[in-house]
Amino acid sequence: MTLLTIKVERKINLVYGGGSVGLMGLISQTVYDGGCHVLGIIPKALMPLEISGQTVGEVRTVSDMHERKAAMAREADAFIALPGGYGTMEELLEMITWSQLGIHKKTVGLLNVDGYYNNLLALFDNGVEEGFIKPGARHIVVSAPTAKELLMQMEV
Repeated sequence: MTLLTIKVERKINLVYGGGSVGLMGLISQTVYDGGCHVLGIIPKALMPLEISGQTVGEVRTVSDMHERKAAMAREADAFIALPGGYGTMEELLEMITWSQLGIHKKTVGLLNVDGYYNNLLALFDNGVEEGFIKPGARHIVVSAPTAKELLMQMEV
């Protein structure tokens, strides 16, 4: 069972980066077609790059990436990172840091498809072992190889 199927079945709304291309477009369209609320938040500068054609749900335009992340953090009840590149990693680490600093108390989940995040999780564990990450902060991030297991851990 995929993350999108579970989101739609459980009527879990989506807050995402606002794009209509690639994975963002597929996810937003699927969740929207399933009858859930979709909120996309996109910086003006990214609109020509990440919006191609029709968007679904509500799209909120913000001035920059900092405002985007702050708005997404305010609107979301939890965070799930799928396998991704530098942008995904940066947003993921910022949400982890904000949790550690007490800016939010929301769960951060990694959908660890085919072990994609294994090395990152090992890096976090090494950070604890070396004393750079407080042992109590390691629980901020939960991970699972399937959407069903991840959502169970996140209690969503």
